[in-house]
Amino acid sequence: MNLLILGGTRFLGRALAEAALDRGHTLTLFHRGRHSQDAFPEAEHIVGDRENELELLRGRTWDAVIDTCGFVPRVVRASVELLKDRVEHYTFISSVSVYENLKRLQVKEDAPVAILSDESTEDVTQHYGALKALCEKTIEAAMPGRALHIRPGLIVGPHDYSDRFTYWPHRIAQGGEVLVPPKEGRVQVIDVRDLAAWIIDLVEKQTVGTFYASGSDYTMEQLVDVCALLSSRPTKFTWVTEPFLREQQVGE
Repeated sequence: MNLLILGGTRFLGRALAEAALDRGHTLTLFHRGRHSQDAFPEAEHIVGDRENELELLRGRTWDAVIDTCGFVPRVVRASVELLKDRVEHYTFISSVSVYENLKRLQVKEDAPVAILSDESTEDVTQHYGALKALCEKTIEAAMPGRALHIRPGLIVGPHDYSDRFTYWPHRIAQGGEVLVPPKEGRVQVIDVRDLAAWIIDLVEKQTVGTFYASGSDYTMEQLVDVCALLSSRPTKFTWVTEPFLREQQVGE
């Protein structure tokens, strides 16, 4: 296939590019040139900002596009409007954060999503999930029956820049006393390489619809115990409550 990836040089986008090239697909990466500019010399690189340089894509056609960096409906709308007659299939990387109730267990794809009271807002920090949900709606309206929406949970693996997961093996490897959230807390992760390979599978089949994407379910205790087994230094876990963490503004 002849594929276009919006993004493709940082984390999930990078894994998608690797998976696509490994399968022999022809690849174009449209990105701002801020990360790993020397990655994937066998791919075509178009350097530009999707907010104001989409014209760089005009006049071209691809079999499919994978949008890894859409956060604001206005920007996504501009991309899908330009590409809807130039691609057969549009994949949008959304998020599990779209769901209205993030504390609900056993969430399915048809669960209610967050709704914005003011759809003109572009405050991604405050309304990340609701904006992603509106991006999905925007794409579906422009390309009905030709869009695939992926809602990943916590993605981990090579080139993860967030430190949300890697903090634990790194900190526990240093040994000593480690502050840990409640041991019964649930942790669900998916390896970026598995996620990317699965998404390319779906793109190759031109699958449409909405899919929640995450991996195995662990307790916090299971996670840190495995990290401790792999560490060469003695570690002591100090378990604290969620109210304590909130009082200390941990994670804020």
